[in-house]
Amino acid sequence: MNKKELSNYFDSPPATPLQEINDETFIQKNIKLFIKRDDLIDNFINGNKYFKLKYNLIEAAENNFKTLLSFGGAYSNHIYSLAYAGKKFGFKTIGVIRGEEHLPLNPTLQFARECGMEFYYLSRNDYRQKYSDEIISRLHKKFGDFYLIPEGGSNNLAVKGCSEIPQRIDIDYNYLFCACGTGGTLAGIIKGADSKKKIIGIAVLKNASFLFDDVKKLLESEKFNWKILLDYHFGGYAKFDSELVNFIKTFEAKFNIQLEPIYTGKLIYAIYDLAKRNYFKPGSIIVAYHSGGLQGLEGLRQRNLL
Repeated sequence: MNKKELSNYFDSPPATPLQEINDETFIQKNIKLFIKRDDLIDNFINGNKYFKLKYNLIEAAENNFKTLLSFGGAYSNHIYSLAYAGKKFGFKTIGVIRGEEHLPLNPTLQFARECGMEFYYLSRNDYRQKYSDEIISRLHKKFGDFYLIPEGGSNNLAVKGCSEIPQRIDIDYNYLFCACGTGGTLAGIIKGADSKKKIIGIAVLKNASFLFDDVKKLLESEKFNWKILLDYHFGGYAKFDSELVNFIKTFEAKFNIQLEPIYTGKLIYAIYDLAKRNYFKPGSIIVAYHSGGLQGLEGLRQRNLL
């Protein structure tokens, strides 16, 4: 693998804008919303994926692993970015994909395969036990030695990477919001932010109260300035309705910022709804973290879901 290129790429993440959303909703309430546009870091490894992968890839390279293995669904942003990172930095990549193989491949998996990723499909039942000794042993027998990155990229090294996100926000603010799927990004932001700031995760899946414990485990030390809001999942992970789709389309037309309905659409919708419900004190400054993940839009369009 190319250790020098890897080091250079992650040493200096590109600066990205903090875009103010001048919308009547916020003006009326005397609050300000800014979006941290880390979707613009890179076309393929952007948003939280950049920070989640950073120290994992450095660790893999320093320990001379030649193969990276991770888990994800068929439309996973993490699988997409990992495949590209493998191609860019010279790692072999293996994606353990939930469910059966479907041909032709969807746009996410087609891109990953073009980057050289090899797929291994697990039944949904086996996938629930993906970290069991039996499954990991089966994967080692098939693929030999590999550096394992968990589903969604969320581990302690991902938290270390995501703890750098708040340092990239160069204004004073009261609230920092992010979408929350596995908890790694939220844990990193909590870890890296000033303890006086309020950090809020918007759960994108149903029955997500387990995320509180997952985030606490990733944090390793107790923090009291954060919460997760559980009511903006729109029916569950990757579920959404026409109200959310219309919101996303209107928002993009107004502000020229693309969102998607799995993560960032739910995040920004939640902030609008909270503002309307007077959740924020007048004078509050809110930052929303744009975690990228726009590659998934192509698959949604292909299935006529948008």
